Amino acid sequence: MQAIKDIYRIGNGPSSSHTIAPKRAAELFVKEYGLLDHYIIELYGSLSLTGKGHKTDEIINKVLDNRCSFVFDHEFDEERNIMIFNGYNENDELVAKWHVESLGGGAIRIDEYETDDEKEIYNENSFDEIKLYISENQLSLIDYIKMHENDIIDYLENVIDAMVKSVDNGLESEGIISEKLNVYRSAKEILIEGIMANDNDLKLMSYAYAAGEENAMGHVVVTAPTLGSCGIIASVVYHSLKNLQYPKEKIAEALAVGGLFGNIIKHNATISGALGGCQAEVGTACSMASAMIAYLDDANIKTIEYAAEIGIEHHLGLTCDPVYGLVIIPCIERNAMAVLRSYDAYKLSKYKLRVKDHLVTFDMVVSSMRYTGKKISPELKETGKGGLALEFNNEKD
Repeated sequence: MQAIKDIYRIGNGPSSSHTIAPKRAAELFVKEYGLLDHYIIELYGSLSLTGKGHKTDEIINKVLDNRCSFVFDHEFDEERNIMIFNGYNENDELVAKWHVESLGGGAIRIDEYETDDEKEIYNENSFDEIKLYISENQLSLIDYIKMHENDIIDYLENVIDAMVKSVDNGLESEGIISEKLNVYRSAKEILIEGIMANDNDLKLMSYAYAAGEENAMGHVVVTAPTLGSCGIIASVVYHSLKNLQYPKEKIAEALAVGGLFGNIIKHNATISGALGGCQAEVGTACSMASAMIAYLDDANIKTIEYAAEIGIEHHLGLTCDPVYGLVIIPCIERNAMAVLRSYDAYKLSKYKLRVKDHLVTFDMVVSSMRYTGKKISPELKETGKGGLALEFNNEKD
């Protein structure tokens, strides 16, 4: 498996696959060839179908000094998210060409250039393998992670700072998010309601809304494991630090443990909504958050696994159907609901294991998730062609 640090990337919204990944590819293209006279950028798959709403063209054009023209190929029938960079000199001669795939969570694969995005860090590729290794070597989960990524806690403390800042900014902001949808920010008002009612659930939802609204505005947030699901773990982090007053290092360790489960899903299934539906984004984030909460409460490894398993199992089949290709409806609300489910998942794992052992393992659910993702219709995987996106289009017509 690859580095857990790659699960948490700090960058601009609204989409890790459609914004962070294209931006990284464009920056590497300039680094390799310098700034060329002009470019033709071809976008395929979900990058073509929802690229406008996700501002894919805007972020690439900004990096390439507004010298781009774009081809949105809506007839491309392959589900992979492909970008083709064509760079030309002043004589209109093609001098550089890259084929880039957006893999989810901001990761990229470039046929003509080697990145570290798929570099293997861990020899173990499933949770069963990890459990066996740490049992044989008498390690804890966090010791196992630190053994492979010795600087991960320092890195994740910076991630915590970025998450907290995104929530703070979201809670302090008001105004419209999308004129097209006539959607206004809600985080600040939800928090006020939560404070007045002394309702922790409302507070948690307001934190998720805050990060989600910042993401929708294109501001700086953190993939966890994607930007479409950035509010879930940001909410847990914010609540743990600000309200429960856990030490920052403990929260960083919890992020690492949660990231381990996200990493297993990434390796054996997918964290890309365009490939696996929203189960891959919100479902994975809920699973990661459930494991985090269990770790923060000093749960044993069996309970942590069970919490993570519950978190993803009950999101199986969740579709990705963003209205107008914007990461607003139903994305932000889903983040708010999933953060509550993560606390419920831990609660159930903690108390049910006192009564009865569980039969379904985390690895079993990940395998099922991969199968389910392949069975979800392409119209319901970040294409804007089905589900709520279709209903809104029909209503508009």
